[in-house]
Amino acid sequence: MIFNLILNKFSERSPITVMVQGLLERLLNADKIDRWFNATADVQYTKKILFSSLVSIMLEVVCRVRDSIYSSYINSNIDASRQAVYEKLQNTETKTSQSIVRYIGSESASIINEMKATQPPLVAKLKTKFLDGNCIEASEKRLQVLRNTKAGALPGKSLVVFDQETNLIIDVFLCEDGHAQERSLLPSVIETIKVDELWCADRNFCVLNFLFGLHNKKAYFVIRQHASTPYISLSDKVFIGNSETGKVYEQRVRIKLDEKEIDLRRIIVELKKPTRNGDKELCLFTNLPDDKADAIKVAHIYSKRWSIETAFQKLEKYLNSEINSLAYPKAALFGFCMALVAFNLYAVVMAAIQAAHPDKNIHDEVSDYYIAKEISNTLNGMNLVVEQEDWMPLVNCSLTEFCCFLLSLASNIELRKLKKHKRGPKKQPLPKTEHKGKPHVSTARLLSLCK
Repeated sequence: MIFNLILNKFSERSPITVMVQGLLERLLNADKIDRWFNATADVQYTKKILFSSLVSIMLEVVCRVRDSIYSSYINSNIDASRQAVYEKLQNTETKTSQSIVRYIGSESASIINEMKATQPPLVAKLKTKFLDGNCIEASEKRLQVLRNTKAGALPGKSLVVFDQETNLIIDVFLCEDGHAQERSLLPSVIETIKVDELWCADRNFCVLNFLFGLHNKKAYFVIRQHASTPYISLSDKVFIGNSETGKVYEQRVRIKLDEKEIDLRRIIVELKKPTRNGDKELCLFTNLPDDKADAIKVAHIYSKRWSIETAFQKLEKYLNSEINSLAYPKAALFGFCMALVAFNLYAVVMAAIQAAHPDKNIHDEVSDYYIAKEISNTLNGMNLVVEQEDWMPLVNCSLTEFCCFLLSLASNIELRKLKKHKRGPKKQPLPKTEHKGKPHVSTARLLSLCK
């Protein structure tokens, strides 16, 4: 692909930054996003402020390019007042926020599939999805209604769906009521379930309505048993073997809902190490048949649920996923969804690097910190000297050409500069018993005594 000399220089010196900006131009091109918004929005409409402008502002904040919404606004070309921008944000429909995550997730999946950079499925011919909840942390009390309250103000909750094969967040379910239970969103999740999907979730989602909903949709599940979930034992537990996490047992059980009943397998793992909550045993419900996954395989599938936990950790550590200044629920949820969009762009970059370096284990060897550092150090400078029209070849090219562009850049990345440096186990601090009662000591004198 032909670029001007300046952009070619950036491609040679910082290919990973060009990959990120290329993805932004390709997937979040202003004209494309505005057309998508006009076809998606129900109530909200474009007057002076384009939806693509809100996306651009929010992305700068969640990616830590700008410190605040206001900082991003004053550096933008929006021909509207600051108040108008805030009003537009606080009225962004939750349906729109949810839909843009789905849209970018689908587009990102197409790129990863075209690059042949997917992970092998955990169970043959089944698409594995991990489900988990996220409660957006308390916001600042900028609204009049919050000024006199001592309690934390929760702007909303969400359920997030993570795709195992692409490492993408492909769906999100939003709730503006910060006090609502995560389970209240499960009926919306059930509507999206498809045949021959495998859903994996923690015990918060082990409720009979959800288990029966999955089964009725001819989907499979591996869900940790909640202590309050009733079941009938059909057999004693039988020792199956040893897994990475402990001894594995299995028994046959039955669950009932009204007049309906399902026979399940209950997998029990006696853990080598207790969980963070002190649990020494892990119990799982599954409707997977034996010929698709034995008990040890089921335990292994559940252990992979850490993928979505890792995704949340990255959102918190490297992205400003929960903008505390956004107190209005719709605005806060939109900000969170734009962080999910940014996470998916990062996942595409990582998939391209892995595809270009198949002999490396990128997720274990490459540092997320160094990647984020290089992008933040280079992106602003690149955008100052590279014109918008210089990116148009990436917007207009075919999917195959765009993937070749990403793989070409990824192959030029010097992985040694991004190498992860794992620290060893922490040493116990030495007891500080010397020179007690003295306000300070001379380092030079202590060093001289060691000679």
